[in-house]
Amino acid sequence: MKEIIFLGTSCGIPTKERNTFSALLRYNNENILIDCGEGTQIQLRKMDIAPTKVSKILISHLHGDHILGIPGFIQTIRTSDLNKEITIYGPRNTKKFITSLLSLFIKDFKNIKIIEINKGKFFENNDFELWSEELDHSIDCLAYSLIEKDKRKINLKFMKKFKLTKSPLLGDLQKGKTINYKGHRITPKQATFIKKGKKITFVMDTKLCNPAISISRNSDILICESTYANDHKDKALEFKHLTSEQAALIAKKSKSKQLILLHFSQRYKTTDIILKQAKKMFKNSRCVNDLDKIEF
Repeated sequence: MKEIIFLGTSCGIPTKERNTFSALLRYNNENILIDCGEGTQIQLRKMDIAPTKVSKILISHLHGDHILGIPGFIQTIRTSDLNKEITIYGPRNTKKFITSLLSLFIKDFKNIKIIEINKGKFFENNDFELWSEELDHSIDCLAYSLIEKDKRKINLKFMKKFKLTKSPLLGDLQKGKTINYKGHRITPKQATFIKKGKKITFVMDTKLCNPAISISRNSDILICESTYANDHKDKALEFKHLTSEQAALIAKKSKSKQLILLHFSQRYKTTDIILKQAKKMFKNSRCVNDLDKIEF
């Protein structure tokens, strides 16, 4: 299963319709939480996902609407599974801040690992890499990308010529090795193709800046804050947030394929104007609501 679930799409404070920001990035057995606004675990329950399924939390920055759900979230995990390990990644001061916050509620959180990062690759497994980039917000703030590794796939149509569609030899081909089968020499170039991995990027609170564009480069899905419509460009600049047009400009300049807009100011009763403005700059734009899902 590869999907993104938007658990909260509001900016600053929750509304009747929108929770504060959080998103769940699901990649097979990995469940990665991006930020954890208050009420995040309730949103997970609505999707029938137990908080104990989450293995990593990526914190963009330490403003309350992005992290105040963490104490309750960790308490639930500790109550459900004392041995559950979870890693929290975040910018400078994350360790001090989260440790102090958790200590008010939890006496022992030895299985909670907190790692401070800045920019670059900070995690890798057989399937994907995680990268971060420093943004320009009122405090230290990070954008995140999941970059799926390219996979070598078997060309079954070609292999049917040899009646070889199920065999341990196919594993060798996927590893890039040439095989011999019933007198035939079969090379990876003949029998396989490369399926390019997807790139998913989260750009949260920031003003328009080059790092936001660079980390978004060639994203298949760019999830980007769009706190204001264009008529509040002055407020966006003052509070170091993005307008709908600026978010679309990041998508355009980064050559992303799809733009997902969220983190909306509560002043907007609908997102019609935000979407309309974004689409003028970048056609493949979409605004999401709480509990919307996107598969990739």
